Amino acid sequence: MPSPDAVEPEVVEFGGATTAVIHAVVAMDGLVAFFDRSFSSLATVVAEQGVAITGPAFALYHGPPTDKVDLEVGFTTDRAVESTGDVVPGTLPAGRVARLVHLGSYDRLVASWERLGAWMGEHGLTPGPVLWEVYVTEPSPDMDPADLRSELNWLLSY
Repeated sequence: MPSPDAVEPEVVEFGGATTAVIHAVVAMDGLVAFFDRSFSSLATVVAEQGVAITGPAFALYHGPPTDKVDLEVGFTTDRAVESTGDVVPGTLPAGRVARLVHLGSYDRLVASWERLGAWMGEHGLTPGPVLWEVYVTEPSPDMDPADLRSELNWLLSY
């Protein structure tokens, strides 16, 4: 299996996507509980409305995380959901994106984000205010964390 550092970042054009999300500002130590609670609620609301989930779970960050994180968690969908409780319609923004596929455990995501940021600097790319993680591999309690794949996306400023 390749090491997380073996995957090279790239710049891609992203067409945007319709999403169903829950938005919050959360302390870093509350992220896991927020994710668990939110994804369960999202799946229920989306199913009740007959909206199709078209991709894996994601977390969109409004600015790089600090001790508190302003984020949306959700799923891409085939059409907008109707606002119900905390669940609201949203979008993943279209544009040029610096992308890196993170291989392995979530506890190494920060190092991969730092690597992507450094790569953007080396290539003269200006990061925008929005970044998101797509959890390509759905985690399960009995899986090897080394098998996880997460796509890191950082919208670029022009």
